[in-house]
Amino acid sequence: MGEGTHARPSETDRFERRRQDVIHAASALINELGVKGTTFAELARSVGLNATSITYYFDRKDKLVVAVYEATLEWLEAAAAEAAAQPTPQERVRSFVRAHVALRRRIRGGESGLITALSEIRTLGEAAQAPLLAQYARVLDHVRAFFGDGRGGLKRSLDTARAHILLEAMFWWPVWSLRYSTHDFDRLEARMFDIFARGLAGEGQGWSPQTLANESWRGGDDDDATGAFLRSATVMINQRGYRGASVNRIAAALNVTKGSFYHHHNAKDDLVFACFQRSYDRLSAVQLAARELAGDGWTRTASALAELIDLQFHDPMPLLRTTALQALPMGDRGSVVVRSNRLANRFAGMLSDGIADGSVRAVDPLVASQLIMPALNAAYEARGWAARQPDPALAVKLYAWTLCAGVFTDPPEVG
Repeated sequence: MGEGTHARPSETDRFERRRQDVIHAASALINELGVKGTTFAELARSVGLNATSITYYFDRKDKLVVAVYEATLEWLEAAAAEAAAQPTPQERVRSFVRAHVALRRRIRGGESGLITALSEIRTLGEAAQAPLLAQYARVLDHVRAFFGDGRGGLKRSLDTARAHILLEAMFWWPVWSLRYSTHDFDRLEARMFDIFARGLAGEGQGWSPQTLANESWRGGDDDDATGAFLRSATVMINQRGYRGASVNRIAAALNVTKGSFYHHHNAKDDLVFACFQRSYDRLSAVQLAARELAGDGWTRTASALAELIDLQFHDPMPLLRTTALQALPMGDRGSVVVRSNRLANRFAGMLSDGIADGSVRAVDPLVASQLIMPALNAAYEARGWAARQPDPALAVKLYAWTLCAGVFTDPPEVG
């Protein structure tokens, strides 16, 4: 009896440790290559097994992907719950930011485990995605509770927007933190918290964006076939992820044949790259139009933010979410990242102008730009939330208020 009872726990522990190694390695590969590019062969090389051995732990790739998402959501939920238990809103937000910074520091030091991009959850079957979305809803509830209990009406709407922006910023943190040494992490944590706590607008500034005159970046009916394909693909990828936006679905949405798709595009990757190019052209056009406005640096920055958030909320052709980046070949991905960084740097320059004229607080503009970009990128996900607000302009203001004045001050409309 002794030999039998002692061997089983040891084998079980060993199996679970190895299974966790596979999950952690898959997490890293999905962040780097996307679900499409993560193969059992590549995964086996990263953990020192052969591809057949991987199937001992996960007999199908979709089961492995679900396990990776579950591990990410479990970590997020634990971090959010721990932060929510802190006594004040300020301590809750700081605890949540600190947990993400600390995790990234440990990973740089060699610890296994990653926060995996959750963008492709909706490409899973309904039975697989339902519990994951329910778990994410619990994370969102914890983060929304950072700002107080029993807040209803517009206050709850505001807190939902705050939670959404805070979570997206933390999902983006692993990407841009690579540019910094871990010796800078304490400073970056402090600068991020300062912006979340107090916003970007300078003393006496509010939310009064100007309307931009040239709306060439707005989507229309897209009479030409190329524009129609770009619009359909952008919406489909934003909704379903790269894997879910199949050529058949894109063609069906336009009521054209699959052959018509390949008449205009050599492959789906070419279309995704073109969608990025169009999105970044439009974002750039908004920035440049805002820079031409009369007024101070904050007015120009706020006007660009207002136009881009409204575009994400209401335009028939939104901007493509950066979550599609993982699906691109490495060569195309590099050029897209360079373009994204240039757009972020332009926001940093606009903020620097505002700091110089006193209309923007003395923040780190490079850090601030890396909080702006995910907030704009993720605004598409808040379309349903925006549609439930009393009017479009108020939806934009509530969403942008986190960037304007921080997460601890309510706008006058909220009361």
